[in-house]
Amino acid sequence: MQPIPLGAQGSYVLHVESRHLASTFKDSILPPVFSTPYLILIMENAALNAVKAYLEAGESAVGTHIDVRHLVATPVGREVVGHAQVRGTEGRRVFFRIWATDGTEEIGSGTHERMVVSTSRIVERMAAKYGPAS
Repeated sequence: MQPIPLGAQGSYVLHVESRHLASTFKDSILPPVFSTPYLILIMENAALNAVKAYLEAGESAVGTHIDVRHLVATPVGREVVGHAQVRGTEGRRVFFRIWATDGTEEIGSGTHERMVVSTSRIVERMAAKYGPAS
């Protein structure tokens, strides 16, 4: 892992479709608004994009903690953008400020932590625990 600079930023864009709505993804009694799990997905992807350039071959950064507030309902058709900014590092741990916008306003915000890992090591550990992947 190369040093990850404070302030490094990443983003991730998603066009909201019906499959991203709480009423489709989770339960039909929910309103037809952008679901919180997809909000978290775009924020996590933004964080990964913020550090990709600093990862060595065979490394990735997996999510280990997230604390998010979903602030505003967003309908189908809007483009939402997840943003992440590196706030600090501690060894292989990377800490982020995360937020999302819908072109008009901030729709969510929070903090996130990722851990830089060896992808082959994770696969080996899973194989030892669960057997080879099918």
